[in-house]
Amino acid sequence: MRALVILLAVTCAVTSSNIYLLQPVLDQVAHDFAVSEATAGLCATSTQIGYAAGILLLVPLGDRLDRRPLILALMGLTTLALAAAASAPNITWLVVASAAIGLLTPVPQLVLPLGVALSGQGTGRVVGVLQAGLLTGLLASRAYAGVLGEFAGWRQVYWCSVVLMIVTGLALVLRLPSAPGTEPELRYGVLLRSLPGLFRDRGVAGTCLAGALVGCAFGAFWNTLSFVLTRNFGFGPAVIGLFGLVAASSAMTSPMAGRLADRRGARTGQVVLITTVLAGWLALLVGQGSVWWFVVGTVLLDVGVWGNQVVSQALLFSRGSAEHSRLNTLYFVTRFLGIAAGSGLGTRLWGSSGWGAVAACGLLAAACALPIAVRAARREPAAV
Repeated sequence: MRALVILLAVTCAVTSSNIYLLQPVLDQVAHDFAVSEATAGLCATSTQIGYAAGILLLVPLGDRLDRRPLILALMGLTTLALAAAASAPNITWLVVASAAIGLLTPVPQLVLPLGVALSGQGTGRVVGVLQAGLLTGLLASRAYAGVLGEFAGWRQVYWCSVVLMIVTGLALVLRLPSAPGTEPELRYGVLLRSLPGLFRDRGVAGTCLAGALVGCAFGAFWNTLSFVLTRNFGFGPAVIGLFGLVAASSAMTSPMAGRLADRRGARTGQVVLITTVLAGWLALLVGQGSVWWFVVGTVLLDVGVWGNQVVSQALLFSRGSAEHSRLNTLYFVTRFLGIAAGSGLGTRLWGSSGWGAVAACGLLAAACALPIAVRAARREPAAV
């Protein structure tokens, strides 16, 4: 079982990395296609919107279908979308291909409830381990995208991901067991129509809304980071990509956030982690002229954002297992819509008012999330 959990963590890493490939090289895309930074930023925003749509339309199928063929099919289609992005002749093509990548890449959101169901271990612990894999891929993707983009161009970033997807897909063909859905009798339309009913639960709705607000704070940061580091400090794509490794502590602390949820309860976890997000944005605002303050702020922000996600998922997975894929759908649709909103709003605020406005947006979003998350956690058992 340990080997399978590791393979699932690697799968989360490889697939999640596809969502953030362009962020370190947005300046290159803007230059190559002779478009503005805001227009280039649409590629990242369309990926987030596509990802939210994919989670909404595809992840609920995990409660009905065998997840093995579903995961393998999505892996293959995502590989084709990555190849299309690498071959983009213009910015419109790249925006559409980016949306397709997002739409077809909700694999981690199928893998997370699958890992919990197969492992039989503590919910928070398993979610933490799988998310540690997800974050390792996310952070590594920013690093290799930045370095590879600087020396070989942004298109090679996508071709590299094509190779990683093929290798991971072959490993899953060999090792991933069959995992029939928990409610195979439900038709697809019934699955989708059941989502609003789940969202009417105040605990579920509060957890999802707080996740969207924290996601907004996250999206505003990472979609504008390449611009501020280029303009304020003169860094190129390689350094900007390596900046993602500054936040590697978030991958290491995700299992800790899971254990915190298991032992101390979701309410405590939400207070600790969303407060960490606020502290990160304060550091980024106060020290905007210092790269070292940016390092501190990035670490705090990522630890808080991803730890909050672990606690929120552990909270939702403490409910009935028959609903896990749909609960994950609700959480990540709202989460990534929040990230997409933050990405788009962040680039607009950067263009019109500068970094101070971006930081104010992040602070406000996190501050609004805190009471909502705490109130939602009160509606669940003290320890999940």
